[in-house]
Amino acid sequence: MTLFRGTFLDTPQNPFTGGTLRVDTDAALLVEDGVITARGPYPDLRRAHPAEQIVDLTGGLVLPGFVDTHVHFPQIRAVGGMGMPLMEWLDKYALPEEAKMADVDYAAGVAAEFVRGLAAAGTTSALVFGAHYADAVDTLFTAASRVGLRITSGLVVSDRFLRPELLTTPERAHTESLALAQRWHGVGRNRYAVTPRFSLSCTDELLAACHTTLEEIPGALFTSHLNENEAEIATVAELFAGSDYLGTYDRHGLVDHRSVFAHNVHPTDVELKLLAETGATVAHCPTSNAVLGSGLFPLSRHLDHGVRVALGSDVGAGTGFSLLKEGLQAYFCQQLLGDHGRPLSAAHLLHLATTAGAEALGMSADVGDLSVGKRFDAQLLRPAEGSPLAVGITHAADAEDTLARVFTLGTPADVRAVWIDGELLNESSSKV
Repeated sequence: MTLFRGTFLDTPQNPFTGGTLRVDTDAALLVEDGVITARGPYPDLRRAHPAEQIVDLTGGLVLPGFVDTHVHFPQIRAVGGMGMPLMEWLDKYALPEEAKMADVDYAAGVAAEFVRGLAAAGTTSALVFGAHYADAVDTLFTAASRVGLRITSGLVVSDRFLRPELLTTPERAHTESLALAQRWHGVGRNRYAVTPRFSLSCTDELLAACHTTLEEIPGALFTSHLNENEAEIATVAELFAGSDYLGTYDRHGLVDHRSVFAHNVHPTDVELKLLAETGATVAHCPTSNAVLGSGLFPLSRHLDHGVRVALGSDVGAGTGFSLLKEGLQAYFCQQLLGDHGRPLSAAHLLHLATTAGAEALGMSADVGDLSVGKRFDAQLLRPAEGSPLAVGITHAADAEDTLARVFTLGTPADVRAVWIDGELLNESSSKV
C-alpha cells in the first residue's frame, strides 16, 4: 500500500446538476493494488498507516487523469493546418497522413509519438480514432500497452468518397475488425471501438456491417463524426435521401449508450432528443471547431435536452493533446455565444475533462475522480517556480480560482507525473 500526500481536486458530483468542486488540502489517498481504499486528512491516515510508503506531492495539485473522448492517432503530424474548412483540410492535411499508415514502420513511429503526447498532457484514458489499416491499429495498441494508457480504439472504415487506398468493403471491414478485437479487446487496458469514419464515406451496407460487428464484440464502443460542418451535413442529406445526420446511424442501430459522436456543432432538436433518449454522448472538440471554422458549439441546447457531453482534443484539427487548452477554448466558445451560451466555471471544465469522459466511455465505476473505490488514475501539476502559472496560483483567492488559472495558463509542461492504477506511466516525464 502507498499513501499519496497532497492537494486533491476533483468533481465526483456533476457541476451541471448542482455538484461542486471537491478540494482536500494536506490530504492523503491510500492506494492498494491500484485502488483508492481511503481518503482523508494526511495526519489521520498517517496515524492509521504508520508503516506505509509515502509519495509526497505537496507543492502541486493532484487532478484525476484526463479522459479524451475524440482524438485521431494518424493525424499527430498534421496538426497546424490552417485556413480552410473541414473537407479541404481533410484533403490537404489529414487524409495524406492517413494514407501513410499503410507503411507499418511509419505507423509505429507515429503511434509512439501519439501515446507519449497523450501521457505528457495528463491524459490517462482516450477514445481514439484508429487507422484505415489493421496493421497500423496494431501498432497503436502495442504502443499504448507499452506506456500503460487506457485506450479504446479500432479500425476506421469507409467505402466511398475518400481516396481509393483508404477504402474497404463491408465484408473486409467486418473480418478485420473482429480480428483486431480478438487480439486487443479486453487485453490489458485496451478496448475496441467500431469506427466508421463518417456517414459521408460509408454506404448503408458498410454501416450495417458496423452494427453486426458491434453486436459481436461484447463491451465494445461505437464512435464516429456528426454534424461538424454545414457543407458536410448537406452532402450527407443528399446521399441518404434527405435524412438528418444522426438518422443515418440510427437506422442501423448505432445510436445508444455505447455511442460517442464527435462535434455535433449543428444539431436539430430531433437529433438532440434522440441522443438524450438513447444515452449517447457528444465529444465537444472546441479548438478543432475554431481552427476549421465549423461553428460555436451549442452546449446549452445539448444540456437542456439532457445530452451527455465530454471533451475531445481532436488532434490533428485540434491544436494539441492538452485538455486544459480544450477546456479553456470551451469556455471561450460559451462566452462568445452570449445569451445563447452556458457560462462555465473551472469546476465545469474539470468535469468535462474527467468525470464526463469516464461516463462517456463506460468507465465511471473505475476512473474519472479520486473517490474511494476508484482506480488511482491521476496527474500531478506542479508549475516551474516563477512561471506565470506558479505566480497565478500563489495569488489565487481560493481553490476554484486556482483551478481557473490552471485551465487558463497550464500546459503539458506543468504535468510533472502521471499514474494509472497507482503506477507511474512507463514513459511519462515524471519529476516527482
